[in-house]
Formats: sequence, structure tokens, C-alpha cells
Amino acid sequence: MAKNMGGADRLIRAVVGIGLIGYAMSNLPGAEDWMVPAGIVGFVLLLTAIIGICPAYLPFGIKTCKTK
Repeated sequence: MAKNMGGADRLIRAVVGIGLIGYAMSNLPGAEDWMVPAGIVGFVLLLTAIIGICPAYLPFGIKTCKTK
């Protein structure tokens, strides 16, 4: 399967994913309700940034990477 994410897209997803995972792992007061959803979304964002493929882009034919 060809990659469909460019460098900027992958970098933004990685930074936001790491931030959400960090938030999920924090022990902030009042954050208990959002820890699991933030961790799941952060994991998905980080995973898609690592592999370079976004399944949500596939049905729409979106590609943020440069084509050769």
C-alpha cells in the first residue's frame, strides 16, 4: 500500500499524538474522563504518522505527499 501522507502531515500528527498520550498518562485533576479517549486518539495519530498511511484519506483519494 502506497503512503498517502506527506512530511508536514506526519510531523503534526506525531506531535499531537505524543501530546495526547502524555495528557492521558498525566495525573491532572479533572482529567479522568478524558484520559482513555485521549490515549486512544493519540495512539492512532502516532501510529498513522509512523506508517505514513491514513485510512481516512483512502476513500476520498487524498494524498498530502509529493507524487513522483
